Amino acid sequence: MGVAIVGWAHLPFGRFDGASLEDLIVRAGREAVKDAGLQGEKIDGTWLGNLNGGLVPDIFASSLTLNCSDGLRWKPAVRVENACASGAAAIYSACDAIEAGRARIALVIGAEKMTDVSGEDVTRILGNCAYSGEAGNPPGGFPGIFASIAQDYFAEYGDHSSALARIAAKNHANGVDNPWAHMRRDLGFEFCNTVSEKNPMIAPPLRKTDCSLISDGAAALVLASSDAAADFPRAVSIRTRVQVNDYLPLGRRHAASFEGPKRAWRGALERAGCAVDDLSFAEVHDCFTIAELLSYEAMGLAAAGQGHRLIEEGVVARGGRLPVNASGGLKAKGHPIGATGVSMHVIAAMQLTNTAGAMQVPDASLAGVFNMGGSAVASYVSILERSR
Repeated sequence: MGVAIVGWAHLPFGRFDGASLEDLIVRAGREAVKDAGLQGEKIDGTWLGNLNGGLVPDIFASSLTLNCSDGLRWKPAVRVENACASGAAAIYSACDAIEAGRARIALVIGAEKMTDVSGEDVTRILGNCAYSGEAGNPPGGFPGIFASIAQDYFAEYGDHSSALARIAAKNHANGVDNPWAHMRRDLGFEFCNTVSEKNPMIAPPLRKTDCSLISDGAAALVLASSDAAADFPRAVSIRTRVQVNDYLPLGRRHAASFEGPKRAWRGALERAGCAVDDLSFAEVHDCFTIAELLSYEAMGLAAAGQGHRLIEEGVVARGGRLPVNASGGLKAKGHPIGATGVSMHVIAAMQLTNTAGAMQVPDASLAGVFNMGGSAVASYVSILERSR
């Protein structure tokens, strides 16, 4: 049984001091249900992607989704967590229920409230997604981990800091056209490529512009079985989806090889019966610019060590052969952890239904989405296609 996306909603990402996690969940869920033209009674269950980990007091948040509609009372409600891939994990869990015949229509919400705690606490909480039991774990939490990945990559293939700056500049330029983006400002290559007071080195070789934003936000979508999807005016089919998990300890793997994402991309493209060149665009997990560079190679767009050519030659630009992160990516759009994977799928559905506004990629018909948890530990790749 196939699964299709039949409704969606995307809230602005940013800092929202007056909104609680519950506010974000309920607003996104209500808007998605309304977009699908449904009443809560027609939905068979809800899935919430949410890391939390101490970001807000609402640890037991799964049943907050029921506040989206009175008709959802008594329906199953589940919170799903898989680090920064919690959103995709929630989508895949809902797909599993539909494909198993336990549900026909599901509501999936991804949400995170990150700005209620200090930047130091965010770093500590996200750092808990790393394996802290091994000696020599890189200092500085996630920035330190991805800095070490960049260092390993540069040691093997040469210093490509300028390519990372071009990725940051591309995504910030793209984010200008995304009405939901946290930062809608074209920073330019020179600013991103220069260490300055406004763009300090966070963890060498990663500058501030190489790191995603700390954001509040939520996105939601409605999934339906292929037979139920026939009753909706528009549908985006999930042609295939693949999840791959790798060891958590950095000492047991070479993180810079991005082996997990490579396996996920290869499996998804094979199952979908297509090649990377068949994709109209891709939304990939650029928590740090080095992650986007490595994603080019994981997708099969470039050989190992050659990903920099794609950004330098404009292949992945908005008007290039395969636009990557036309939304601005996590870099400009923001990265409210639990919302990110859902946001990626919502943006892809908008692109495929020609409703992405100024972000629109012309004639988009096939999309690749890559949501990652940790340092290439949990990798989720979806291939989406326009069905009508």
